[in-house]
Amino acid sequence: MIENQKIRPAQVIGPLGEPLTIEDLPPSNTTRWVVRRKAEVVAAVNGGLLTIDEVCERYQLTLEEFASWQRAVDRSGMQGLRVTRIQHYRDLYERQQKY
Repeated sequence: MIENQKIRPAQVIGPLGEPLTIEDLPPSNTTRWVVRRKAEVVAAVNGGLLTIDEVCERYQLTLEEFASWQRAVDRSGMQGLRVTRIQHYRDLYERQQKY
């Protein structure tokens, strides 16, 4: 049945505007998550290249960790993924929600 087929794009637009394929994603044994790598994984899910479940299994992430990456990108773009700036962007977002 057509409804059960998983139609996925061969590539999506990456966080820097470049084409992104599954081969371009970080390796599954990645342990050092820099901003660009996190953003690539988020872009892959948002574009339909991978599902959230596939990402969590492939990279050994919890759903909460990946969801925090998605929220950071949605709120502040790639800069929101910087570990050293998380509190700054969280405070900024909370202030914006008050007004």
